[in-house]
Amino acid sequence: MNGVRLLLVAAVIAGLSYPLGWTLGLPAAANLAWKGAGVGLLALWAATQARSLDGWLLVVVLAFGALGDVLLERDMVLGATAFVAGHCVAIRLYWRNRRPALTVSQRTLALLTVPVAVLVAFLLPADRTAATTAAAYTLFVAVMAACAWASRFPRYRTGIGAMLFLASDLLIFARMGPLSGGGGALGLAIWLSYFVGQTLIAVGVRSTLDRRAGT
Repeated sequence: MNGVRLLLVAAVIAGLSYPLGWTLGLPAAANLAWKGAGVGLLALWAATQARSLDGWLLVVVLAFGALGDVLLERDMVLGATAFVAGHCVAIRLYWRNRRPALTVSQRTLALLTVPVAVLVAFLLPADRTAATTAAAYTLFVAVMAACAWASRFPRYRTGIGAMLFLASDLLIFARMGPLSGGGGALGLAIWLSYFVGQTLIAVGVRSTLDRRAGT
């Protein structure tokens, strides 16, 4: 197994194993490093293969994701800002690689994703003062997911990965409302849908770029 593949394997192991640390009573710094390692290693894995603007855009998207993972533990606003920046870069990446034609079902899903997700995010928080903020943040995630679905990148990897990312954020807002008693199981669902989503996005984009480069 070469070094590049080892980085991907290490990223997956770090990300999937992170919830195991929730009950270990680790020092805050160790927990923070573990949390950031999964997507951080995905960014490093993508960087070792980046040879084009699209390749480096993917690296930036993942780097902002890893930064957001860490900052969320310190400051929610800073963490959310890092994720929004990553979503904006991802939107550019997907828009640069949009499909020339979509089927009716594909176009319908892409168009419905944004208004439906924003409305759901607005309705979920029990604290109504947080509703507008939740909807505004979700707008960026939903546009990212819709653009990913409409892009040339494989839907069963990048497209579904982006939708899982969106689902993870909606679960976070659901925890502020109807699923407030979800406990550890909900936390696990949030993390796994997020990390698996990020991994599918990275692998899907990278596989397409590799095919274009003939590698």
